[in-house]
Amino acid sequence: MAEPLRLLIDRTDTPIGELVIVADREGRLRAVDWTDYESRLQRLLRLHYGEHGFALEPARNPGGLTKVMAAYFEGDLGVISRLPVETGGTPFQRTVWAALRDIPCGATVSYSELAKRIDRPAAVRAVGLANGANPVGIVVPCHRVVGANGSLTGYGGGLERKRWLLAHESRAHPGARQASAR
Repeated sequence: MAEPLRLLIDRTDTPIGELVIVADREGRLRAVDWTDYESRLQRLLRLHYGEHGFALEPARNPGGLTKVMAAYFEGDLGVISRLPVETGGTPFQRTVWAALRDIPCGATVSYSELAKRIDRPAAVRAVGLANGANPVGIVVPCHRVVGANGSLTGYGGGLERKRWLLAHESRAHPGARQASAR
């Protein structure tokens, strides 16, 4: 039996709740979620790495990631675009997640626009499912995806957190183009 992947876990307070941060020993972000959704985080880790394929070990500021996430919440929004991320997921999911990282801070896109950006315009529902399975929310900014009419739709951390994150980014980038429907 293979040795389980050793993952480091830390927690940090944010203005919208406690954030759980999971990193590998190389300092790559593997998962981010809210403490009140920690069971979902555990489920995603099992899905991506197997029931016994990982072990979580408490750590302070693994790979400097906790400090970087705190800087984001303090207004240094660009720090998340430079974070190294390593995820499981299917090739399609990883394609969607890569496209999410290309959405500029302070901007939004619709699910249909995101599907077009990955050259799969008919895959709107699949894009939505991949968005919902994103294990590194905020850093892979699934909160920047909105409904076709610009309405706030599903966010794993709850719509209030999505609203806060979008407002937080819009304050720092007030001139960002809103591309919610195309």
